[in-house]
Amino acid sequence: MAKVGMFPLLHLVLLSAFVLNCQCQERKLHIVYMGAKPNEDVSFAPKHHAMLHRVLGSPSLAKDSLVYSYGRKMEGVISVNPNRIYKLHTTRSWDFLNLTTNKLGAPQESDVIIGLLDTGAWPEHPSFNDKNFSAPPAKWKGVCTGTNFTCNNKIIGARYYNSNNFSFEGDIQSPRDSEGHGTHTASTAAGDEVEASFFGLAYGTARGGVPSARIAVYKVCWAFGCSSADILKAFDDAIADGVDIISVSLGSDGPDDYFDDPIAIGSFHAMRNGILTSNSAGNSGPYPVTVSNYAPWTLTVAASTIDRKFAARMELGNGQIFTGITINSFDLNGTSYPLIWGGDAANYTIGSSPDIARYCLPGAMNAGIVAGKIVFCEALWDGSGILLANGVGIIMADILVENPDFAFSWPLPATLISAEDGKKVLEYIRSSDNPIATIFVSDAWKDAMAPVVVSFSSRGPSPITPDILKPDITAPGVDILAGWSPISPPSVYYDDARSTLFNIISGTSMSCPHASGAAGFVKAVHPNWSPAAVKSALMTTAYVMDPRKHKDLEFAYGSGQINPVAARNPGLVFDASETDYINFLCKQGYNTTTLQLVTGDNSTCTDTTPGRAWDLNYPSFSLYVEDGQTIMGTFTRTVTNVGAANSNYAASLYMPAWINVAVEPSVLTFSTIGETKTFTVNVTGPAIWQQPIISGAITWTDETNVYVVRTPIVVYNYIPGAPYNLDSDESYSSFSRAQKKPTFSHSTVYHKSGIMGQSKAHPHPGFFN
Repeated sequence: MAKVGMFPLLHLVLLSAFVLNCQCQERKLHIVYMGAKPNEDVSFAPKHHAMLHRVLGSPSLAKDSLVYSYGRKMEGVISVNPNRIYKLHTTRSWDFLNLTTNKLGAPQESDVIIGLLDTGAWPEHPSFNDKNFSAPPAKWKGVCTGTNFTCNNKIIGARYYNSNNFSFEGDIQSPRDSEGHGTHTASTAAGDEVEASFFGLAYGTARGGVPSARIAVYKVCWAFGCSSADILKAFDDAIADGVDIISVSLGSDGPDDYFDDPIAIGSFHAMRNGILTSNSAGNSGPYPVTVSNYAPWTLTVAASTIDRKFAARMELGNGQIFTGITINSFDLNGTSYPLIWGGDAANYTIGSSPDIARYCLPGAMNAGIVAGKIVFCEALWDGSGILLANGVGIIMADILVENPDFAFSWPLPATLISAEDGKKVLEYIRSSDNPIATIFVSDAWKDAMAPVVVSFSSRGPSPITPDILKPDITAPGVDILAGWSPISPPSVYYDDARSTLFNIISGTSMSCPHASGAAGFVKAVHPNWSPAAVKSALMTTAYVMDPRKHKDLEFAYGSGQINPVAARNPGLVFDASETDYINFLCKQGYNTTTLQLVTGDNSTCTDTTPGRAWDLNYPSFSLYVEDGQTIMGTFTRTVTNVGAANSNYAASLYMPAWINVAVEPSVLTFSTIGETKTFTVNVTGPAIWQQPIISGAITWTDETNVYVVRTPIVVYNYIPGAPYNLDSDESYSSFSRAQKKPTFSHSTVYHKSGIMGQSKAHPHPGFFN
């Protein structure tokens, strides 16, 4: 069971009777009411207050317990849920994806509206300048709410939600962003072109994927997290407002079933209204079965590297030079300072010792010794222990952090070197009468290995529906330069008082808006395409990732890295409708009651036999097999021709020889655009035990070689629900994460993302992806 704040999971279905068996004095509830038509101006609050009054016996308690009422299509109340807390998952990147400025500029791009559920935005940011922008598209029905926030023709709408009526110091009760995360994601997806750098690093032009697109801000996340009630209400508003794409860089610690997941429910209703939701996959990698936001009607985005990384050199007094993957913008001008080991500067007065001070924890250091020196520390930390003791800089080495593939920034000159190099630094300190060192500003290195899925990116398979391959795709999410809130700390240290309009951060939160921007780029020229068609175009045209660099193969990168330009002209698409997804849920064992928790209408599952999800028209193929079973599965797919009117596509296969894959028919002939063809894929093989992922692909190519439509196939051993169905309180994955992630005394965007561990001061599940 997922952790949901301080309360156990409650899900209650109400059609005519209303029964609530819980201590509602301790809960905030959000009610899903079925009875409104789309955009109908109806207030359900009085009816819901009356229902709660009858159950709770107190009119004041009923009023205090109701958070939001949501309009749906079916009469009656469909569900009551406790309000839960979710987490946010945190420009060279667009050029790396070959979406260069010369490929932009289609007039329809300014009609695309990307809605972002996040921490808000900083409206005066140069990335959101509306110079040369016309009035918002006529389809836009949204509003700009709250004080201290002004919209323009770039940010055309803004709303904020705080159903908990709770905030931390620094939170702003408006759509204004005090965290930085929302400004970063919005400017990544659709920010205007602007000169940018992080205190001089990575200087150049930053922009979003579709700089002329419009932005709609839905602030659902605060310093304490993102509540489920606010998320669902924001989806409701974004749909009614008229957005084209919804970008959601947040998720739960899960796994949650679809009917318990506000993102899955909200994105289902977005899909019904022609809106694709792009989601971050989560930052719990590299452990398996950690992917979040796995509903098949959404686009689940992993994070991978771009061809630039940041490295900071340090030099010892004896001339030895070591390099660490670090974002260091502080310039010591080559000046060397005394170098000490942290363990030699213990603050004995407060009970510290060399064994404690070696880690350079705040308060554990003797300021009289540390002041004016560079300190070598044996742990990855936020630098505050040395900063507060008036140290000049910090050199870190941590045996648990080997070969980092993403960088952090710090509040003082810093670098993070390998544990092996750390031993050499300590040997120099011990052997020298006057050890000295300096730390240089970071250099930007060319990373010839890119793209590679980053270690923290959550991996598949899906914990709920392993017949659906997740994640769907990967996009740049490492060391991404984009906009930032000037009142949010720019480094891992919560009290870093520096202010910047741009920051370099990592996370699937950063990859998600890349996919959102790419989806907007496709939607601009295909405004009538369904969400499934846009998603299919992005998946089947993706750059193929190098399997030699990824032992977990498609569980890391899905179909590959997004290729926005190719996605505009995919040739064939795998389309799917609301009816297809309803049939999928019914085959997953949903009954009419649980189905309606997702659909919000009168849909039923009376005529569907539960079974595997092999016939959902998905642009990939996933076949799990329990230990000792033979490999056997038959998939049915239908493709729609969106390329040349008269065309023939031939199938080619790649799969290890001991697995047989048959495609029937192996040639598809089309005579018109919009024509559909159906084919089957039969996968067979021997019995397998303890077999990790095996993968291949089916590729459809037309006779001109203009269109190449690739769909991955994966086969693997798995028990559905593992490891979350183990007889223990924690899965193996969460245990591993707990053992290998440090905790910090304060919480910044870096810690909330889960990349650097959870805050001790704020023991909520976190919220950043």
